[in-house]
Amino acid sequence: MFNKLTLLAVTLLVTLQSVAAFNVIVPAGERRCFFETLEKNDNIHLTFQVGEGGHLDVDFWITDPNETLVDDATKGASGTFHHEAKINGKYEYCFSNAFSTVTDKTVGFNVFIAKPYKPDPTHKADPLEADIRELAAGIQEIRNEQEYTLARERTHRNTAESTNSRVVWWSLFQSGILFLVCVFQITYLKRFFEVKRVV
Repeated sequence: MFNKLTLLAVTLLVTLQSVAAFNVIVPAGERRCFFETLEKNDNIHLTFQVGEGGHLDVDFWITDPNETLVDDATKGASGTFHHEAKINGKYEYCFSNAFSTVTDKTVGFNVFIAKPYKPDPTHKADPLEADIRELAAGIQEIRNEQEYTLARERTHRNTAESTNSRVVWWSLFQSGILFLVCVFQITYLKRFFEVKRVV
């Protein structure tokens, strides 16, 4: 029983340590690139969400160590990418805001590197291990969904606050115009009904 609990704890710790969540600001006309060193048959899972800036879109791509394009997305607001490494080396993934000349973009992304499971031939297969691996994969999916939900909530909150600010300023502008029209009408009508006396 102790060995199974230890195995569960180690598996969860290893899984949680291999997950990374980041936020990065991509200035207008620039790109931000990151690297992951993978071994053959490693799986990289990457999700991203543009949280702030412009039309909430960036260009994205992944290249292998030979600089061959693995996957890409043009002007995407969010995306999920999975790739199994075919060769050892540094895999580069980039977020580009080159098409924008004014607006910076804030991008939140999660990276998860999954090492392939290599069974130990001397170790007897345990059904609990398979359940633990399945649980760890489920936990990773939940974490990705939470990050995505947080990014969407931040985007919606910013949109609501911006709309609220515009409504307030528009209301103040309309109130000012109404006040000026009232003053003008009162003054004009007052002059219209004035009795002019000739001395």
